[in-house]
Amino acid sequence: MICEIIENKKKYLPLLLLADEQESMIESYLNRGTMYVLEEQDVKVVCVVTDEGQEEGKRILEIKNLAVAPESQKKGYGRAMIEFVKKQYTDSFDVLQAGTGDSQLTIPFYEKCGFRKSHVMKNFFVDNYDHPIYEEGIQLVDMIYLRMNL
Repeated sequence: MICEIIENKKKYLPLLLLADEQESMIESYLNRGTMYVLEEQDVKVVCVVTDEGQEEGKRILEIKNLAVAPESQKKGYGRAMIEFVKKQYTDSFDVLQAGTGDSQLTIPFYEKCGFRKSHVMKNFFVDNYDHPIYEEGIQLVDMIYLRMNL
């Protein structure tokens, strides 16, 4: 079951930190975002989405954080959350986007869900995090944005 979390969002901080390892960055979007949790006996997935306004006349919704509990990964829960978000917002937004590091763990996942690479924000992880971020032994430098039409 997927439900919206309105209060006590920080209760899910350990899971949120799996997708964004700097708490101050999470705080920058947590209160302005809408949070959803997928639960089956325990929490499987947490997702935070934000309204990023308009670009070229299209309303943009962004997945700021999508984290799947380690024991629940590769079981379809992340995809189920994306499908829920698409259905939830298809009438009020034109584009769904997600930003991630240049990682072979996350980019293929988003592409399998129907996202396509859109643009790059150079030096995002270097300029916005207080420590180097590594994934699979590689330092993340640029933010890669992926998009799909709703």
